[in-house]
Parts: sequence; C-alpha cells; structure tokens
Amino acid sequence: QVQLVESGGGLVQPGGSLRLSCAASGILWGIYVLGWYRQAPGKERELVAQITSGGTTTYADSVKDRFTISRDNAKNTVYLQMNSLKPEDTATYYCISIPVGASRPQSWGQGTLVTVSE
Repeated sequence: QVQLVESGGGLVQPGGSLRLSCAASGILWGIYVLGWYRQAPGKERELVAQITSGGTTTYADSVKDRFTISRDNAKNTVYLQMNSLKPEDTATYYCISIPVGASRPQSWGQGTLVTVSE
C-alpha cells in the first residue's frame, strides 16, 4: 500500500510562486509514475503534471511554461514548482501514483490547498 503525503500549499498573490512536495512511502517498487492532479470548487479533478521513473514529463496545457514537475527517486519524493500563479490555479492539489501496468492513478494523497488571491 502506497502512502502519499503532500505539503507546501498555502495562500499566494497572483504572479507568485509555491513549491509542493509529496513524499511516498509503502510498497514503492512498482511505481512508474508520480504526479499531481487538482480540483477547483465546482469543477472536475484534472491532471496537472506527471513524471515517469525515467523522467518523462507531461503537463496540462494550462500550466505549461509555468509549472515544473521533478522527482527525487532516492527520496521517493515528487515536487511541483509553480510560478506565475493565477487565480484560476486555485484548487486542492493531490499527489498521485500510477503503478507499472496501470493507466490511471491507484493512490492519492489527502490533498493540499493552493489559493491564489490578492
């Protein structure tokens, strides 16, 4: 069983930056992808970014060139550096893991709230 614990959310002004972290523990040998989803009030949960164990990244169009995902395999940690934040980035951000052979997230963190506002 994989456990994912996020940290780093908070309140930031438009144009500001935040870095989210997610520490993974448990049965990790089969994890292929780590990433982040988000859910804004009244909206569906959406993929923000994900990264494979080999370092291949995928981003939502809305965050390309502003967000950067990275992972430290030695620490079993994934990061999301968020720059040039906009009010529409306000959401609860969830860390996810996708095991080898799966096409969808199988484990989710508890979520961390990011609020972008004056």
